[in-house]
Formats: sequence, C-alpha cells, structure tokens
Amino acid sequence: MTSKAVASLQAEVNRLRHELQTLKVEGESTMADETMFVGQYLVERLVQLGVTKMFGVPGDFNLGFLDFVEDHPKIDWVGDCNELNAAYAADGYARVNEGKIGVVTTTFGVGELSAMNGIAGAFSEHIPVLHLVGVPSTSQQKAKPMLHHTLGDGRYDAYYKASQQFTIAQAVLNSKETAAAEIDRILTECLVMARPVYLMLPTDVAYERIPAKRLQTPLSIEPPANDPEVEEFVLDEIVKLVEEAQNDVIILVDACAIRHGVKKEVEELYRRTGFPVYSAPMGKTAVSESYERYGGIYVGSVSNPAIKEKVEAAKLILSVGGLKSDFNTGNFTYHIPTQRTIELHSDHTRVQFAGFPGIGMKRLLPKLTSRLQPFKEDAVQIEVPKFELPVPQEDNDVISHTWLWPRVGQFFKSKDIIVAETGTSSFGVLDIPLPPESIFVSQILWGSIGWTVGATLGASFGALDRGLGRTILFVGDGSIQLTVQELSVMLHWGLKPIIFVLNNSGYTIERYLHGMKRKYNDISNWKWTQLLETFGGEEGKSCKSYTVRTKQELSNLLDDPTFAKADVIQLVELIMPQTDAPRALKAQAELSGKTNRYVAEF
Repeated sequence: MTSKAVASLQAEVNRLRHELQTLKVEGESTMADETMFVGQYLVERLVQLGVTKMFGVPGDFNLGFLDFVEDHPKIDWVGDCNELNAAYAADGYARVNEGKIGVVTTTFGVGELSAMNGIAGAFSEHIPVLHLVGVPSTSQQKAKPMLHHTLGDGRYDAYYKASQQFTIAQAVLNSKETAAAEIDRILTECLVMARPVYLMLPTDVAYERIPAKRLQTPLSIEPPANDPEVEEFVLDEIVKLVEEAQNDVIILVDACAIRHGVKKEVEELYRRTGFPVYSAPMGKTAVSESYERYGGIYVGSVSNPAIKEKVEAAKLILSVGGLKSDFNTGNFTYHIPTQRTIELHSDHTRVQFAGFPGIGMKRLLPKLTSRLQPFKEDAVQIEVPKFELPVPQEDNDVISHTWLWPRVGQFFKSKDIIVAETGTSSFGVLDIPLPPESIFVSQILWGSIGWTVGATLGASFGALDRGLGRTILFVGDGSIQLTVQELSVMLHWGLKPIIFVLNNSGYTIERYLHGMKRKYNDISNWKWTQLLETFGGEEGKSCKSYTVRTKQELSNLLDDPTFAKADVIQLVELIMPQTDAPRALKAQAELSGKTNRYVAEF
C-alpha cells in the first residue's frame, strides 16, 4: 500500500473516531437545545483553532458570512487589495503561526481563481491554508441560471474541479445536516496533512440553523499512531545502521520538520545524541543556528565547500522532513547514496531502499532519540564546521551582495522574522547565521515572485499572535511591483515591518538564468521612498523611508537605535549594482541554465 493510500485510510479512521467522540459528548451535553448558524459554527471552529485573522476580499456571495466574522470578538477580518495577495497573506500567517492554519475567503469564480496561484504555492510547500469560497445558493446551483461570475455555460462545479488540483481535501456545504461534520473533516485534514483545503459555502446554507453542541468536541489534530510492530522493526534497523556507521552520522533537517510540527522532537534528537546537524535551505531555522553542533546549510554542489565535504563524507545521513526540489538541492546535486540514507517523513519512513508507509516521524522521533542517546559520547567527537560569515573588507563603498548579507546579519535579533523574496534575497540570506528563535520565511519551491509582500502582511500578524520580534522583508524592485498594494493594508492595521527594497534595476535572478542584457529583464524604476505616503502613510509619523547608496550609509542606518526599534513601518531603498548577485544564486543559475538548455545546438 502506498503512503498516499495509507494516509487516506488513516484520515477516514480519524474522521470516524471524531464522529464517535462527538456522539458521546452530545449525549452528555448541556447544550442540547442550543442552535447556531452554519456560518457561525465555522467561525467558532476557527477561533477554537487559534485563528485570529481572516484574509480576503468581500464579494456578493460571501458578504452574509462576513457578518459573522466581523461580529465575532476573537477574529478580525483583514481586507486585502486582491485575492492573490490575500492567499499569500494566509500562507505567511500559517508559516509563522506554526500549528495553526491561515484562512483566505473569496467569492465565487472571479475571486477564487485569482487566489489559486497562492493556494497552489501553499500546497507545494506544505502550508495549512483554508480557502473558503462564498458561492451561489443551493437553489441557484440546481437551476444553473447564467449568473455573473459563472462561465455562462451552467458549469457551477468548474472552479471546484480546478481546486482539486491544488488542495488536499474539498467540501461543498450543500446540506445543513452534514455541514458541521464536513467543516470538521476539512479543518482536521488541513492541519494533520499540512496542506490547503477548499470549502464552498452557499449563501443560503451559511444561514441555516444547526445544533451547537458539536463544538464541545475538540478537533483531533494529532497524527495517527504508528503500527507498533513495524515501528519497532524500523527502530531496530536504524540502530543497526548507526552501529555500522561507527557513529559517523549526521542529521539533515528540511522544511517538513517545520510544517509537520516536529521541531521540538528534532531538537531533542540532535541535543541528546550529539550528532552533527545541518539544514536544507527550506529547513533554515528549523534548527537553532547558534547551536554549537549546527554546521550550516547543505545545498548539494552549491554548498559551502566545508559543509559539502562533511555531509557527503558521512557514513549515514538521517534526513528529517526532506523536500528534494531543484533550488533546495542545488539542482539535484545531492551526492548522498540511498544506501547511506534514512528518511523520516510525516506519513512514511525510508530505510535505505525499503519504504514503510504509515510510519510517521512525529511518533517515531521520541523513540528514536531514546534508542540513539547512548551513542552521544562518541558522536560529540565528530568535528562540526563553525557556521559563520564575517563581513568582508572591500576597497569600495558600493553595496555588494558579498558585503550586504553578513552586514545585515549583524542587525538581526532573537525572535526576528526574516522574509526573503525568491531570487537574490533568498539566496543571500542562506549563508548567514540567524539568531536564536528567529524564523526564516521564503518560498523556495514554488517561487512566485511578489509572494513575500503578502506573506509579510500575514507574518506580521502571526508575530503579534506569538509575541515575536520584528518582521523584516528583503525584496527586489521587480518582485515588489507585483504585490505592492499590500503596503496599504499594513499601514491601515498599524503594522511595523522593515522593508528593504533591493533596487538593482530589474530581475537579477532572471538575468543570471538567461538574457543578462535583454530588455525583458528591465523594469520601470519607481519613486520608492514615496510609496508609503502614496498608500496612506504620513512620512516621519506613521512611516519612514530611506535611500542608501553606500556601505557607510547603510551601516549608519542599521546602527541607528531608532531605526532598529521599528516603531513604525519603514522602507529602505538599497541602490545596488545591476549584475551583482549572491554566490549561491550564481552557482544555482549556472546549473539551472544547463538544465534549461536555451542555447540551440547546431
């Protein structure tokens, strides 16, 4: 049986268990006669899950439901400038609020299709997002009139079918009898599977009354139990391989360790065993980068040479939550043979060439830590390269990428959220150590340019929920032009991110991939320091803007306590050379260029 089939079966078992528990609680309930609207039930479930913000754009098919949202004291409606940005914001909110879901609400057809790119990105990167769509009433869906927002051919299910490609589960609330159970199923799968889900809410069903007593049964979001016999066999096999490797073992942590909620379990593993630990790019900050046995970022042939040597020379690699995409692996240049690899995933485990569906890492990791702890005395003897990147001494005052990233690394503080746009920013941040309890946010797999602006909105709200520090965005001048409107929403809500705009006159990552001097990689230059005022800010009071052209100007700004305090939203325009780029981006672009093969062969 495949991992997908096992996961589907386990989801159904969990649903049935929840239904049985619901029946038991309802039989003992003191709320037997209480009723509420379906829309209210959905909002209450979201509040129970810790959701404090709902992103989206109002439309005529969701307006009635939005009354329930606005009237609830524990959840806020955050109106975005468009649905794509709202989907990005929900994604960023869920990434920072680990263990919670992001919610984006759109209207039928025109709204939901606009959000779909953002939902696809969340699916790609394992982010739990609820896409809630207000749709025409059940009677209209049956009669199929030529309503606005339809395709004009009666296919009211066209958008639902499209959503199936980008969400892990879907539901249409076409009956009040099943509405509550379907809401519970969708929300549970969203959290357990860490993937987006899709929910259609007809205008009439939102105002149907249903019993409230079901809310007394909390949703079960724990992963399913592992088969004990198979799990014990897997543990025995891993211990044998560790013994055969004579403790020459490293731990490689990736994105799904974060997405599937095992950061604490992974920390227990590496601290109690003493094995050296490294991260893939998408797993950055899954491990504290100040930990003395943390060696840095492994990206295949794009890695720092010292890191590459240590990882690839290890006799055994314990991979946790791996996502082996091109930009996450140095264009698939991992030099780690399968016979030296153990892979732990949310719903399966691989030991060398053998797969074990249904053996998930959340349950397995604590037991594995106990079994491997006796190896610590020898494991700590293995040398780990120090992860550091000093600021270089350059003989000019131009803000280069080689200088920029280690310099801003000195500016970061514990609990900061560092958001890095696809391209120069995400590659630049990889090589610098981030402070304890900081969170790195980037969309390395999906790579939709402009994503970070919406994500910064959501991340800023997530930081408030969790009591974290500053939200700091690095974005290119080309990328920010796609989604810049969300700056107005940040101003409206009084959010205070620091936004560094890298002004290098166009799409630098595209130039390195192909067309270094081509006009299609140029953009229109904006008056960047006037943006915040244009979007409703008052310069010097509710916002501040700066342009820096030299190393000294940037250093002076970074050292300014008022700037660092981030009391208002701030935008910094960094003037940088057009064709400069971080080391890792140049290496990755060279590998990707060979794969793309744009040059014709004669």
